[in-house]
Amino acid sequence: MHYIFKIKNKIRKTYNLNIWRLYKLFNKDFPSKQNVNLYNHLVRLGGKYAGWTVPSDVLDKHSICYCVGCGEDISFDLELMETYGCDVYGFDPTPRAIDYVTNIVKGNDKYHFSPVGLWSSKDEVKFYEPSNSQHVSHSVTNLQKTKKYFIGQVDRLINIAKLNGHKKIDFLKMDIEGAEYTVLQTIIEDSIDIDILCVEFDEWQLPVDKRYKARIKEAIVSLINYGYRLIYHDGDGNYTFMKNKTDAIKNNDS
Repeated sequence: MHYIFKIKNKIRKTYNLNIWRLYKLFNKDFPSKQNVNLYNHLVRLGGKYAGWTVPSDVLDKHSICYCVGCGEDISFDLELMETYGCDVYGFDPTPRAIDYVTNIVKGNDKYHFSPVGLWSSKDEVKFYEPSNSQHVSHSVTNLQKTKKYFIGQVDRLINIAKLNGHKKIDFLKMDIEGAEYTVLQTIIEDSIDIDILCVEFDEWQLPVDKRYKARIKEAIVSLINYGYRLIYHDGDGNYTFMKNKTDAIKNNDS
């Protein structure tokens, strides 16, 4: 049964990748069918598996950067901090992630780590383990349908920003295993001022049901309606958005 699932999953991924490549030829995103607004200056930071593509000319040493979902690879966070000289705030309630991050950033006064996850309210919730015990990422939404879990602290993003004394966030990266839909909705509801937003839609790799494309589309459209432009996607579920007020957008006709 597991073998059949793996074959079906491989076929699904191959199909999605081919359709994504077709849409990319027309500067469109699949599955949202929204325009991808090409940007003049993009740079990829971080390692092979934890890297992200971001605007290279927007952040500086005064920027407030939140990286949510650290796992056991914060190569992106560290390169972001090194490149721009900015303060980075990392968040992850997973026990293995806590041990890893606190050891890596020990003595670094520009990296601020909190063992908390993002959700719709301040609470203690179940984080379900991945099906592969070698993996570190746990899921509030039980993305991989497992039984074991740990209890972790979560809070609403606006509450965390207020606790840190931040009226706006210059950059937010989220890799939060299915919780992104809920957190994105809170960002819109609370009118949080965020210039650059990187988000992984984990269902692109691990769909809960056949409606996963519709959920991803709804989330992307809601961000665009809120005032973001989609400036990059990699075909693997990772998206970069930028607020329209940033005037460095490259016109598709140029």
